[in-house]
Amino acid sequence: MADLHQPHPALSAGPDPVHLTPEVAGWTYTGLRVLHLEPGVERTVDTEHNEMIVLPLSAVDVAVAVGDERFRLDGRLSVFARVSDFVYVGRDSSFTISAQDGGEVALATSRCERALAPRYGSTDDVAVEVRGAGPATRQVTNFASPEAWPHADRLMCVELLTPDGNWSSYPPHKHDDSPECEVNNEEIYYFRIGTAGTTDYSEQGFGLHRTYTTDGAIDDNVVIHDGDVFLVPRGYHGPCIAAPGYTMYYLNVLAGPGGERSMAFCDDPAHHWVRDEWANIATDPRCPLATAAGVVASPSSSNSSPSNPEVESK
Repeated sequence: MADLHQPHPALSAGPDPVHLTPEVAGWTYTGLRVLHLEPGVERTVDTEHNEMIVLPLSAVDVAVAVGDERFRLDGRLSVFARVSDFVYVGRDSSFTISAQDGGEVALATSRCERALAPRYGSTDDVAVEVRGAGPATRQVTNFASPEAWPHADRLMCVELLTPDGNWSSYPPHKHDDSPECEVNNEEIYYFRIGTAGTTDYSEQGFGLHRTYTTDGAIDDNVVIHDGDVFLVPRGYHGPCIAAPGYTMYYLNVLAGPGGERSMAFCDDPAHHWVRDEWANIATDPRCPLATAAGVVASPSSSNSSPSNPEVESK
C-alpha cells in the first residue's frame, strides 16, 4: 500500500500532475489521472480494463473522440468557477482529447467488467446539493453518484466545494465492508485549494484532512495543499477543513467489489449526534459556491437544500 497522503507532485508523470493506478495505490479498482493538455495538442488514452469519466478541471472547449463518437465539453477555467459537463468512456476503448487553449482534465477510473458505450453528461443534469449546517455547510456536486449517473459499472464520483473556514466530510464516516456498513469502497480524494472570494488556485493555501481506524492502524492528520491526493483504503475519513481565507475543492473517486454501485456510509458513532443538531442550525449562506451557470455571487439560505442524513456524508 502506498503512503495514504501523496503531496503534489509525488504522483506526477511527465507533464501530468497525477497518474495514480490501482497498482500504485496498492488496491484493486480505483484510479485517477490528471492530464496536462498543451494548447491544441491531441492526446490519446487507452482505457484498457478501466471505465473512465473525463472531467475538465481547468480547461474549456475540450474535444473528446471515442471511435465514431465526437463530444465537445464546455469545461471551465477553474474548479471554483462553475460545474462542468463530462464524458463517460467505457473499458477496452481508445479516445483522443484536446483543448485549443490547453489546461487540465481529470480522468477518474475504475477497473470493471462490463464494457459500456460512451455517453455525454450535461451540466443541466448535474444536481448541486447543499449539505450540512452552520460551519459544516458544504456543496456537493453529484455529477456521477449512483443515483445521478446510472451509466457505469463500478465507478462513482462527486465533487465537494467547502467555503473557507468550514468543515466537510463531517461527521467522520466510512464505506467499509463491516457489519454496520454494507459496502467496501476504495476512495480517492483529489484536492484543489483556492483563494476565497476568487476562482484562483492558491500555492500557499492549505487545509486539513483526517483518516483513522478504531484499531489505530490508520491515524493520519495531514496538512493538505493544492494538488494533493489522499487515499482511503478503509476507516473513518473526515473532517476536511478549509483554512480561513482558502476555499477547498476535492474530487471523490470511489469503486469497490459490490454488485451494485453504492456510496452507502456509516458515521463514527462517537460523532453521529452532530447530525441531529443540524435541524436547528441554518446553512451557511455562501453555499452553493458555484453552479452550472457559474459562481454564485451572493447566495442565500433560501438557495440551500436541506441536509439529508440518508445520503453519503461527504
